[in-house]
Amino acid sequence: MAAINTLTDRAIKAAIKTAADTGTKPKPLQDGGGLSLHVQTNGKGWWRLRYWIAGREGLLSVGTYPEVTLQQARGRRDEARRQIADGINPSEACKADKAEQQRQQLDARREAAGLPAAGSFEAVAREWLGTVHAGRVSAGHSERTRIRLEQDIFPWLGRLPLAGITAPMLLECLRRVEARGAIETAHRVKQACGQVFRYGIATGACERNPAADLRDALRPVVVKHHAAITDPLRVGALLRAVADYQGHPVTRAALALAPLVFLRPGELRQAEWAEFDLEAGMWTIPGERMKRTVQEKVSGPAHLVPLSRQAVAILRELQPLTAGRSAYVFPSLRTAQRPMSENAVLSALRRMGFPKDEMTGHGFRAMARTMLAERLGVPDAVIEAQLAHSVKDTLGRAYNRTEFVEQRRQMMQAWADYLDRLRAGADVRPLRSAAA
Repeated sequence: MAAINTLTDRAIKAAIKTAADTGTKPKPLQDGGGLSLHVQTNGKGWWRLRYWIAGREGLLSVGTYPEVTLQQARGRRDEARRQIADGINPSEACKADKAEQQRQQLDARREAAGLPAAGSFEAVAREWLGTVHAGRVSAGHSERTRIRLEQDIFPWLGRLPLAGITAPMLLECLRRVEARGAIETAHRVKQACGQVFRYGIATGACERNPAADLRDALRPVVVKHHAAITDPLRVGALLRAVADYQGHPVTRAALALAPLVFLRPGELRQAEWAEFDLEAGMWTIPGERMKRTVQEKVSGPAHLVPLSRQAVAILRELQPLTAGRSAYVFPSLRTAQRPMSENAVLSALRRMGFPKDEMTGHGFRAMARTMLAERLGVPDAVIEAQLAHSVKDTLGRAYNRTEFVEQRRQMMQAWADYLDRLRAGADVRPLRSAAA
């Protein structure tokens, strides 16, 4: 058996002095068991441990002399030999120890700065929010997701390691959201958490997604559609109420235009005069103002809204009132630098006697969608293109928002003429029954 512990402190000091005096490094000093000291000319030495594991040679640095003494180096050699006996590679174990020390130091610095520990749910979630989620959805959507996580998840799970969170732990948080009656929010929070875990898997912060195990654990969402009037008699009454509205002219114009263009309320109230070509009867809404993904907002086509004669007339009447003082067609009543409030149309509907369970600003879309198909027999593809819905045909091809322009122009005029008849109290024949 090879000799072990053959070095002495005196021999080490003598070799170091000789190396410093002559400027020449001697051969490594062997202590046995694979441990050796590589003397330098600067009065230092490097401890090296040569070992074999699974038939392969390895080399491990165990410190510098004199910071690591001979006795300490032997202790580290003995610990490495015990690891080898247990089938553990000392070099890999050393790397793991250093990584853990660095992680602890990083966690200490983050904690001192008031930040969550690296690898915690909150740290990974905030990284996902900033690097992935914000680039895929609108700023408003991203902000709502952040707020939900901050309110409903971070206080309970935020500081825990992502890899240590289980499905029951996540469910407990979601049950709190359910308990306050926010069923849809609970589902949205679960969806966001699932994306955080998937991001964590990709970045090595965890190995599985416990949110996937909660697929059937939450109460189902009861879908409530926006209230909308679709009965011709009641639509006629609504249109007459709009015509008689005594409120601000800008609000009255928005109410009158809403059923003619059936856009989303935000798209309508943020309309800018620069988007209109009244001579051609066309409203071109830039892609970034539409309800789309971030990529579609940037690279998607503009949405075309053919304007009926009635719509052009409303806009021409409003033009002298707002075009000269604001870029917005419907500026705020308080400042021309902002569009009208999102509650302006809703409040006007309430004052006219149409409660929220009967009609909403968004309801003009549902009104048009239903009645164009049922009353005027317009093909679904043309209606959906005008609604700016991404709907696929039977071949799986998504309708382009610039398609069916001529058909949509004819549809919009026919729809405006139909609304005129309803306002006048005519053309309200009931639908023929299916048996007829």
